[in-house]
Amino acid sequence: MLGLPDPRTTGSGNPGATNVLRIGGKKAAIITLLGDVLKGSLPVMVAESFKVAPWLVALVAFAALLGHVYPVFFRFRGGKGVATAFGALTAISPAAGGGLLGIWLFVAFLFRYSSLAALTATVAAPFLVATTVSTNKLLFFLSTCAMSLLLLWRHRTNIQNLLAGKETKIGAKAGQAR
Repeated sequence: MLGLPDPRTTGSGNPGATNVLRIGGKKAAIITLLGDVLKGSLPVMVAESFKVAPWLVALVAFAALLGHVYPVFFRFRGGKGVATAFGALTAISPAAGGGLLGIWLFVAFLFRYSSLAALTATVAAPFLVATTVSTNKLLFFLSTCAMSLLLLWRHRTNIQNLLAGKETKIGAKAGQAR
């Protein structure tokens, strides 16, 4: 749409906003980020509008994340799912979404690693959701734990790179660590 190369074949190979920022700039990254957030929030909001059972809302949130991470149309090669999970969890609990955004921004600005910010928010997510939903706390805690485990799995290479000092900082071109 913006005349950019396919992000799955450029930079880190991830179609997410961080890689799109590196290869296409801020405008492309913002469009990607908003699309990924909506991919998570819209299905949850639709499910909630139909007044379905809470377990089904939790399942819809997980399914949205799973569909983003392993999309059928791209041979099961999708993004890492941070923005999509954020959208789904924000639709479930706007207060948790605000907390997650705050954690991500704080860590990203302090350390300049998008992946570290995402990982920190991922670990905090089950607790933020469980403490901010009004009912079915255990259900949403467990479902958010499942989402967090998937996000951690998708970031396994980033975790290795962080530990080895090879992770790319925000604002650096792909391949430029520290």
